[in-house]
Amino acid sequence: MNHKLKLFFAFFLIISAQQFYAQDIVTTQKAQDALAKKADQEAKRSLEESHRKLNDEQARLKKEQKKVENHQRDLKNSEKNLDKTKQKISKLESENQKIYSKVNSNSITVEEAQKQELKVKQKEVEIQKLKLKQIDQQKDLDKVRASL
Repeated sequence: MNHKLKLFFAFFLIISAQQFYAQDIVTTQKAQDALAKKADQEAKRSLEESHRKLNDEQARLKKEQKKVENHQRDLKNSEKNLDKTKQKISKLESENQKIYSKVNSNSITVEEAQKQELKVKQKEVEIQKLKLKQIDQQKDLDKVRASL
């Protein structure tokens, strides 16, 4: 009977050990599954954060690009306005030179000469206005260039 009892205890220990190891394996598998799930969630969270940062950076770069494009357009417009004003001044000065030469040639009457001199004075005033405008435009152009 002692022998049967020892055999029974040995059999019981073997069954208990197998059950314990089986539970240990199941527990380990559950832990691994939980770790894998946690790692997947962390990777997903990290990926979403990376996408959000990338989208924010793209939006910032688009705003920066638009700002640069607007600045370039302003610079181009300022240069164009300044050139137009210089051309107008040049044209008016050329017209005045023609009128001066006509007045000084004595080929016209005194009354006509006075009219021409009046035209010259009017154009001189217009030239001075354009020169003031040119100075303002040059200042605006310098501001635009400085804001780069």
